[in-house]
Amino acid sequence: MDVLRRSLGWLALLYALVFATFALLHTGVALGPVREPVIVPASIAETLCCAALLCGAFGALSGRAWAWDGLVYSHAAALGGVLLGIMALALGPDAGSALLTWYHSLMAIALAAGLSGAFYVSRVRR
Repeated sequence: MDVLRRSLGWLALLYALVFATFALLHTGVALGPVREPVIVPASIAETLCCAALLCGAFGALSGRAWAWDGLVYSHAAALGGVLLGIMALALGPDAGSALLTWYHSLMAIALAAGLSGAFYVSRVRR
């Protein structure tokens, strides 16, 4: 279980980095040739998802007693933010770019897989 906890902790750090990158993109910062329109609510949501995942990763990598709960809650919060973004793209006036569609789809799959792993361990621990 320790290997899974550390793996999910490192993956949570990676996901937080991805969220931080897209939060920067949505504030209007261009990263090389990649540009996205300024969307303030998306930037705020991605920053909150990044913070949640950083908290979960901290608990998992430092071996805190609340590590598994932190991973479950952080993955669930970030998955909620991604699903909110998918809904905003679907119901918004603009369809969004292919990059945004790819990003939301990939993050939803990755966060759901991490949440499943954390839930699996929480059932095994009982």
